[in-house]
Amino acid sequence: MEDRTNTIAGWALAGGIAALGLSIVGGMIFHSERPHKMGYPIEGVEEAGEGGGAAAPLPIATRLASADVAKGEQGFKKCASCHTIAQGGANGIGPNLYATMGEPIGQGKAGYAFSDALKGVGGNWDFDKMDAWLTSPRKFAPGTKMSFAGLADGQERANVIAYLNAQGSNLPLPAAPAAGAAPSEAEANVAAGADTANVSNTASPATGAPSVDPQAAIQAEKKGL
Repeated sequence: MEDRTNTIAGWALAGGIAALGLSIVGGMIFHSERPHKMGYPIEGVEEAGEGGGAAAPLPIATRLASADVAKGEQGFKKCASCHTIAQGGANGIGPNLYATMGEPIGQGKAGYAFSDALKGVGGNWDFDKMDAWLTSPRKFAPGTKMSFAGLADGQERANVIAYLNAQGSNLPLPAAPAAGAAPSEAEANVAAGADTANVSNTASPATGAPSVDPQAAIQAEKKGL
Protein backbone atom coordinates (compact mmCIF):
# COMPACT_ATOMS: atom_id res chain seq x y z
CA MET A 1 0.00 0.00 0.00
CA GLU A 2 2.88 2.33 0.95
CA ASP A 3 4.65 1.60 -2.37
CA ARG A 4 1.50 2.49 -4.31
CA THR A 5 1.17 5.76 -2.41
CA ASN A 6 4.79 6.64 -3.12
CA THR A 7 4.31 5.84 -6.83
CA ILE A 8 1.27 8.12 -7.07
CA ALA A 9 3.10 10.90 -5.24
CA GLY A 10 6.08 10.52 -7.56
CA TRP A 11 3.93 10.78 -10.68
CA ALA A 12 2.14 13.84 -9.29
CA LEU A 13 5.48 15.52 -8.51
CA ALA A 14 6.83 14.70 -11.98
CA GLY A 15 3.68 16.09 -13.58
CA GLY A 16 3.98 19.32 -11.61
CA ILE A 17 7.63 19.74 -12.60
CA ALA A 18 6.76 19.13 -16.28
CA ALA A 19 3.93 21.67 -16.17
CA LEU A 20 6.22 24.28 -14.58
CA GLY A 21 8.87 23.64 -17.22
CA LEU A 22 6.39 24.01 -20.07
CA SER A 23 5.10 27.26 -18.56
CA ILE A 24 8.62 28.73 -18.37
CA VAL A 25 9.54 27.65 -21.91
CA GLY A 26 6.22 28.95 -23.29
CA GLY A 27 6.79 32.31 -21.61
CA MET A 28 10.26 32.58 -23.12
CA ILE A 29 8.94 31.82 -26.61
CA PHE A 30 5.80 33.95 -26.67
CA HIS A 31 6.55 36.85 -24.32
CA SER A 32 8.23 40.07 -25.38
CA GLU A 33 8.26 43.55 -23.90
CA ARG A 34 6.09 44.85 -26.74
CA PRO A 35 4.68 42.93 -29.72
CA HIS A 36 5.66 44.20 -33.16
CA LYS A 37 1.99 44.30 -34.15
CA MET A 38 -0.66 44.72 -31.47
CA GLY A 39 -3.69 42.49 -31.79
CA TYR A 40 -6.12 45.38 -31.35
CA PRO A 41 -5.84 49.17 -31.21
CA ILE A 42 -5.69 50.82 -27.79
CA GLU A 43 -6.72 54.43 -27.45
CA GLY A 44 -3.67 56.61 -26.89
CA VAL A 45 -1.19 53.80 -27.62
CA GLU A 46 0.74 53.89 -30.89
CA GLU A 47 1.69 50.82 -32.85
CA ALA A 48 5.38 49.96 -32.70
CA GLY A 49 7.31 51.81 -35.39
CA GLU A 50 4.38 54.05 -36.34
CA GLY A 51 3.97 57.77 -36.03
CA GLY A 52 1.07 59.69 -34.56
CA GLY A 53 -1.44 58.91 -37.30
CA ALA A 54 -2.00 59.27 -41.00
CA ALA A 55 0.12 61.99 -42.56
CA ALA A 56 -1.91 65.02 -43.57
CA PRO A 57 -1.87 65.68 -47.33
CA LEU A 58 0.08 68.60 -48.74
CA PRO A 59 -2.03 71.69 -49.50
CA ILE A 60 -3.96 71.34 -52.76
CA ALA A 61 -2.09 74.35 -54.19
CA THR A 62 1.22 72.54 -53.63
CA ARG A 63 -0.07 69.33 -55.20
CA LEU A 64 -1.53 71.17 -58.19
CA ALA A 65 1.90 72.66 -58.94
CA SER A 66 3.14 69.15 -59.78
CA ALA A 67 -0.17 67.77 -61.09
CA ASP A 68 -0.16 65.77 -64.32
CA VAL A 69 -3.21 66.35 -66.53
CA ALA A 70 -2.56 63.13 -68.50
CA LYS A 71 -2.55 61.12 -65.27
CA GLY A 72 -5.69 62.97 -64.24
CA GLU A 73 -7.39 61.81 -67.43
CA GLN A 74 -6.47 58.24 -66.51
CA GLY A 75 -7.76 58.78 -62.97
CA PHE A 76 -11.02 60.20 -64.32
CA LYS A 77 -11.78 56.77 -65.79
CA LYS A 78 -12.93 55.83 -62.28
CA CYS A 79 -15.67 58.45 -62.73
CA ALA A 80 -16.56 57.69 -66.35
CA SER A 81 -19.19 55.07 -65.51
CA CYS A 82 -21.38 57.85 -64.08
CA HIS A 83 -20.13 61.07 -65.69
CA THR A 84 -19.44 62.47 -69.15
CA ILE A 85 -17.06 65.39 -69.53
CA ALA A 86 -17.22 66.38 -73.22
CA GLN A 87 -18.71 69.77 -74.04
CA GLY A 88 -22.46 69.33 -74.53
CA GLY A 89 -22.32 65.77 -73.20
CA ALA A 90 -25.47 64.29 -71.71
CA ASN A 91 -26.06 63.81 -68.02
CA GLY A 92 -25.92 60.22 -66.89
CA ILE A 93 -26.15 58.73 -63.41
CA GLY A 94 -24.19 61.83 -62.48
CA PRO A 95 -24.08 65.23 -64.21
CA ASN A 96 -21.91 66.12 -67.19
CA LEU A 97 -18.73 67.66 -65.75
CA TYR A 98 -17.59 69.94 -68.57
CA ALA A 99 -16.61 73.39 -67.20
CA THR A 100 -17.50 72.37 -63.64
CA MET A 101 -14.63 74.18 -61.90
CA GLY A 102 -15.84 77.63 -60.89
CA GLU A 103 -19.54 76.77 -61.25
CA PRO A 104 -22.04 77.04 -58.38
CA ILE A 105 -22.16 73.82 -56.37
CA GLY A 106 -25.26 71.72 -57.01
CA GLN A 107 -26.67 74.03 -59.67
CA GLY A 108 -27.08 74.06 -63.46
CA LYS A 109 -25.98 71.11 -65.58
CA ALA A 110 -28.96 71.01 -67.92
CA GLY A 111 -31.55 70.30 -65.26
CA TYR A 112 -29.69 67.53 -63.45
CA ALA A 113 -31.47 66.71 -60.16
CA PHE A 114 -28.82 67.38 -57.51
CA SER A 115 -29.47 66.24 -53.96
CA ASP A 116 -30.59 68.82 -51.42
CA ALA A 117 -27.47 67.96 -49.42
CA LEU A 118 -25.18 69.14 -52.21
CA LYS A 119 -27.37 72.13 -53.06
CA GLY A 120 -27.10 73.23 -49.45
CA VAL A 121 -23.29 73.44 -49.47
CA GLY A 122 -23.29 76.78 -51.27
CA GLY A 123 -20.46 78.58 -52.99
CA ASN A 124 -18.62 77.60 -56.15
CA TRP A 125 -16.43 74.65 -57.03
CA ASP A 126 -12.97 75.95 -56.17
CA PHE A 127 -9.84 73.82 -55.79
CA ASP A 128 -10.16 73.35 -52.03
CA LYS A 129 -13.81 72.32 -52.22
CA MET A 130 -13.22 69.93 -55.10
CA ASP A 131 -10.33 68.36 -53.19
CA ALA A 132 -12.55 67.85 -50.14
CA TRP A 133 -15.38 66.47 -52.31
CA LEU A 134 -13.13 63.96 -54.04
CA THR A 135 -11.66 62.90 -50.68
CA SER A 136 -15.08 61.87 -49.38
CA PRO A 137 -18.34 63.03 -50.97
CA ARG A 138 -20.35 61.82 -47.97
CA LYS A 139 -18.31 63.90 -45.54
CA PHE A 140 -18.31 66.96 -47.77
CA ALA A 141 -22.09 66.84 -48.21
CA PRO A 142 -23.70 64.45 -45.69
CA GLY A 143 -26.79 62.97 -47.28
CA THR A 144 -25.52 63.25 -50.87
CA LYS A 145 -26.75 60.59 -53.27
CA MET A 146 -23.23 60.24 -54.69
CA SER A 147 -22.13 56.72 -53.76
CA PHE A 148 -18.46 57.10 -54.77
CA ALA A 149 -16.19 56.41 -51.77
CA GLY A 150 -13.57 58.98 -52.78
CA LEU A 151 -9.91 59.07 -53.82
CA ALA A 152 -7.57 58.45 -50.89
CA ASP A 153 -4.36 59.50 -52.66
CA GLY A 154 -3.87 63.26 -52.47
CA GLN A 155 -1.76 63.56 -55.61
CA GLU A 156 -4.24 61.49 -57.61
CA ARG A 157 -6.96 63.95 -56.55
CA ALA A 158 -4.78 66.85 -57.68
CA ASN A 159 -4.21 65.19 -61.06
CA VAL A 160 -7.96 64.64 -61.54
CA ILE A 161 -8.74 68.23 -60.50
CA ALA A 162 -6.15 69.56 -62.96
CA TYR A 163 -7.80 67.47 -65.69
CA LEU A 164 -11.28 68.72 -64.72
CA ASN A 165 -10.03 72.30 -64.80
CA ALA A 166 -8.60 71.79 -68.28
CA GLN A 167 -12.01 70.70 -69.59
CA GLY A 168 -13.68 74.05 -70.24
CA SER A 169 -12.89 75.84 -66.96
CA ASN A 170 -9.22 76.85 -67.08
CA LEU A 171 -9.20 78.65 -63.75
CA PRO A 172 -5.78 80.05 -62.78
CA LEU A 173 -4.03 77.65 -60.42
CA PRO A 174 -3.56 78.93 -56.86
CA ALA A 175 -0.09 79.91 -55.70
CA ALA A 176 1.59 77.32 -53.50
CA PRO A 177 1.62 78.47 -49.84
CA ALA A 178 4.84 79.48 -48.16
CA ALA A 179 6.53 76.90 -45.97
CA GLY A 180 4.99 76.81 -42.50
CA ALA A 181 1.80 78.57 -43.55
CA ALA A 182 -1.33 77.52 -41.67
CA PRO A 183 -3.66 75.24 -43.69
CA SER A 184 -6.96 76.62 -44.93
CA GLU A 185 -10.21 75.48 -43.34
CA ALA A 186 -10.94 73.19 -46.30
CA GLU A 187 -7.47 71.65 -46.10
CA ALA A 188 -7.89 71.10 -42.36
CA ASN A 189 -11.15 69.28 -43.06
CA VAL A 190 -9.39 67.04 -45.61
CA ALA A 191 -6.69 66.22 -43.06
CA ALA A 192 -9.32 65.47 -40.43
CA GLY A 193 -11.01 63.08 -42.85
CA ALA A 194 -7.72 61.23 -43.36
CA ASP A 195 -7.26 60.82 -39.59
CA THR A 196 -10.49 58.84 -39.21
CA ALA A 197 -8.51 55.74 -40.06
CA ASN A 198 -7.07 55.92 -36.52
CA VAL A 199 -10.15 54.64 -34.67
CA SER A 200 -9.94 54.26 -30.90
CA ASN A 201 -10.88 51.07 -29.08
CA THR A 202 -13.37 52.81 -26.77
CA ALA A 203 -16.56 50.75 -26.71
CA SER A 204 -19.83 52.05 -28.07
CA PRO A 205 -23.17 51.53 -26.31
CA ALA A 206 -24.23 49.28 -29.19
CA THR A 207 -21.48 46.73 -28.47
CA GLY A 208 -21.37 46.99 -24.71
CA ALA A 209 -17.64 46.20 -24.77
CA PRO A 210 -15.55 47.83 -22.02
CA SER A 211 -13.15 50.64 -22.79
CA VAL A 212 -9.41 50.02 -22.34
CA ASP A 213 -7.15 51.97 -19.99
CA PRO A 214 -3.99 52.65 -22.11
CA GLN A 215 -1.59 52.76 -19.16
CA ALA A 216 -3.01 49.59 -17.63
CA ALA A 217 -2.75 47.82 -20.97
CA ILE A 218 0.90 48.81 -21.36
CA GLN A 219 1.79 47.67 -17.83
CA ALA A 220 -0.06 44.40 -18.41
CA GLU A 221 1.92 43.76 -21.59
CA LYS A 222 5.25 44.50 -19.84
CA LYS A 223 4.41 42.09 -17.03
CA GLY A 224 3.41 39.41 -19.51
CA LEU A 225 -0.15 39.28 -18.21
